[in-house]
Amino acid sequence: MRLKIAAIRSGTDPVGKLPEAAFHTWLDTPLYCPKCDVTYNMVVDWDQAADRWFADSSRPLITLLRKAVFMGHGTDHRVTHFETEGVIVKSFVAPSSSEPSPIKRP
Repeated sequence: MRLKIAAIRSGTDPVGKLPEAAFHTWLDTPLYCPKCDVTYNMVVDWDQAADRWFADSSRPLITLLRKAVFMGHGTDHRVTHFETEGVIVKSFVAPSSSEPSPIKRP
């Protein structure tokens, strides 16, 4: 099973689907953008987080998420949800309330 970690901006709800798991756990150390005081809380499958090798296997993924959060500074942190997928970081932008609804009404 591949390790997936999601980073969700504090104060927002997850936009994308969280990693598949029966139970999730929030990691103790959030990611932080030092330039604009934004934090992202990380969530992972509880079983994977309880693995004795989690600290070693999660280190490269947390580094990728940290870089993605820092790069989000240039776009005013509009991305509210990042998720690792192997060596790729997916980003999800929260829909703004000013966008038109995709539902067409008669």
